[in-house]
This record gives sequence, structure tokens and C-alpha cells, in this order.
Amino acid sequence: MTGQVLLATDGSIATVTLSHPGKLNAMSRAMWQQLREVFTGLQQRSDVRCVLLRGEGASFCAGGDIAEYPDFRFDEAALRGFHESEVWGGLQAMLDCDLPILAQIEGACMGAGMEIASCCDMRLAGMSATFGAPIGKLGFPMAPREAALVMRAAGELTAREMLLAAAVLDAATMLQRGFLNRVLPDGEVGAQSLATAGRVARLAPAAARLNKQTFRALAQDGWTQSATELIAKAYAYADSAEHREGVSAFVEKRPPHFPAGGDL
Repeated sequence: MTGQVLLATDGSIATVTLSHPGKLNAMSRAMWQQLREVFTGLQQRSDVRCVLLRGEGASFCAGGDIAEYPDFRFDEAALRGFHESEVWGGLQAMLDCDLPILAQIEGACMGAGMEIASCCDMRLAGMSATFGAPIGKLGFPMAPREAALVMRAAGELTAREMLLAAAVLDAATMLQRGFLNRVLPDGEVGAQSLATAGRVARLAPAAARLNKQTFRALAQDGWTQSATELIAKAYAYADSAEHREGVSAFVEKRPPHFPAGGDL
């Protein structure tokens, strides 16, 4: 079995599950393609307001499926295609998704798991979760764009420690270094992640998408051309139903109601 990326929707919350039984949800080549397809599809859906990303069972993702590596890693062109098309295609689809993405991290979050978690907007983890990218033991570096992604999310100090010293860090350390939003008792991670996703899903959906677009513009090149262009359309929501509902609900001291397919 080559593993699967599964999608389930319950109301306005989509749950994406990395599933590779017996391999701690290690990412196969097929799974990278499926990851791209799933998030490209989610980007087009107006009924979904939050994505909960998790691993099946007791692990998030233990890295790549090393059993596949001899088939392609020793040829430069094949290796480049794997990282620049297959892996980055999946990661880019996550980065391009305007829906809030919440990572539910349990057990091993290694290599590819770190890269996937780095694409998420928020990250909750169990106390026993572990983090790293000890690929130096396998004789190869992290691909440049993937390393940049991890470095932005986890910090340069942490990325260097993981890649140059094969360090495996615990959840408490990753919380202290700013990679995690919360660390929870292992038995509470699932319920708390779902509750957080529910809170996100009750907020204004179009506003969330616009915030994601702003974050993406700033991450790409700071406050320069793309962010300046964003300003030109940043206030078009002024007369939107979602904007009016949010302000009116506050003034009227009642919970806001943001229908599916809200506009800004």
C-alpha cells in the first residue's frame, strides 16, 4: 500500500488525514500528488471554513517513504522532479489555500511532516510529539525551497539544529521556540483541535480568506510590490453583507451569523 491522503467534511470543517498504515504516515510519491489535489480542490469550495490536518493513528507524519527512494533518488533529473514538482506541488497547494489550516500533531513530526506542518496557520501538539529532520543520517540535504519553508516557520536556529545536528526536539521546546501554538496532554489533542477548528469555522469566512492572502503577500517579499497591489483591493469589503453583519451583531449585542459563501 502506498498510503493515502483522505478528505472528510463535517459541516464547515474539512479533515485531511495523512494515512500510511505501518509507516507512521510517511509520505509516498502518490500521497504528495494527492495532497496537491486535495488542497487545490479545497481552495475552490465555499462551504468549507477551516481545514484540520492530522495523521492517522498515533503519528502525524514520520517523513518520506524511504522504501521508494532507491527507485529515483540516485538520478539528478528524477530527484529534481520529485522535489520541485511532486513535493513542492503538494506544499505549494497548501500555501496557496485561502482557508485557515490547523495542524493536529501527535507522535512523530519528522522531515516531510515538518514541511507539511510548516504550511499550516496554527499548530497544536501532544506532549509526547517529537519534531525533527534527521536526513543527514540518510546522506542528503533538505531541498532548498523546503528548507526555506521550515526555516520561516520554525526559525533559523531550529532549522539549523535539525538539519546540521539531526536534532529531535520535544513539544515543549517547539512551543518555546514559537513553532507551536499549544501543547496539550496527549489524550486531549484531538478534541481540542476539533474545538479550535470549530471556533475558526464560526468566524467570518471571507475575512479569513483575505487575511490569508495578506499573510501570503507579506511572506513572499515583505511590504513591497505584491503587498502594495493588495492595498488597492483591500477595502473592497466595506459594503459587504459579512462586514455589515459582524459590526451590527456587535452593536446589537448578539452572536454574528455568517452564512456559507460569504462575500467581501
